[in-house]
Amino acid sequence: MIIGVPKEIKSNENRVALTPAGALELSKRKHKIYIQSTAGNGSGFSDQMYQDAGATILSTIEEVYDKSEMIIKVKEPIASEYSLIKENQLIFTYFHFASYEPLTTAMIKSGAICLAYETVELPDRSLPLLVPMSEVAGRMAIQEGAKFLEKPQKGKGILLGGVPGVPPAKVLILGGGVVGTQAAKMAAGLGSQVTLLDVNLSRLRYLADVLPPNVITMYSNELTIRNLIKTHDLIVGAVLIPGAKAPNLITRDMLKTMQSGTVLVDVAIDQGGCMETSKPTTHDDPIFIIDDVVHYCVANMPGAVPFTSTLALTNATLPFAIQLADKGWQQACRDSKPLKEGLNVVKGKVVYQGVADAFGLNYTDVSTVL
Repeated sequence: MIIGVPKEIKSNENRVALTPAGALELSKRKHKIYIQSTAGNGSGFSDQMYQDAGATILSTIEEVYDKSEMIIKVKEPIASEYSLIKENQLIFTYFHFASYEPLTTAMIKSGAICLAYETVELPDRSLPLLVPMSEVAGRMAIQEGAKFLEKPQKGKGILLGGVPGVPPAKVLILGGGVVGTQAAKMAAGLGSQVTLLDVNLSRLRYLADVLPPNVITMYSNELTIRNLIKTHDLIVGAVLIPGAKAPNLITRDMLKTMQSGTVLVDVAIDQGGCMETSKPTTHDDPIFIIDDVVHYCVANMPGAVPFTSTLALTNATLPFAIQLADKGWQQACRDSKPLKEGLNVVKGKVVYQGVADAFGLNYTDVSTVL
């Protein structure tokens, strides 16, 4: 198969979808690899490293899309890429369709095969291609939240861990999945007083056993959230419904009950955000303030730590990319239920229920395209 890796062009997105080690593994299987020049620079991988691994360097993004049967990316295509995508071309990346209708419409029109990292699902319901970046984002949520709690950043001016004689910050985490668990570990490790909410009692029991004593677990409901946000300094939105839009757990009216300088970090922004006032921001301009509440809603948080993120992501994606390249997308998806779950849009048809529901589109059973 002919595989192309374009340079990511989203703001401050320094990750790359394939490492030189991954290029070597695919080259050994006689696949042709095209890498856009400087695509790996932000993650510490030079063009020469890719060439040594058997890849060919192309100068422009247009060449990469034009020559490739499968495109491997990190982030969803942006508007300038829509016209480059060809009919019957396989695009393997994070899409998060349910959060952005123009992207969904463009991919339907393209006639491409869109296989989304975030909906590849194992039999135990885990999401192997989302987990690595969720781990990074969960830990970063606390790191960024701590920074924006500083007074020069318009926060409360509170240190997460406090000091002897001064109480630590209170951190509220909405969601006990991978993001929430990693955020809780980081916040607790810094000495914060952490409250973690979820609606899954089995998950709460597990987290109560494995997390440090300064993490309190509570069952999530609207009244509990409304009460807790009045006293917490940093609130992390870590809610995920696979392939679907995130629910709004914090509404516009709730902001007025929060203390001035409270920081909201909405990690669910890729799926539309779990706070009503959230809107995507960038690393260049990461925050906005409503009712004296600081909102941090960067949609590609792991892009700020590309060396760690690229290695973590490609460790997970490469085995699936090899299956797709070796067998072709149809046979690979017939043989692998996780890959089959990753199909979202195929040749103009929406084959993932969550995406169809998000925009009232016709749903086609995925089996009919295989």
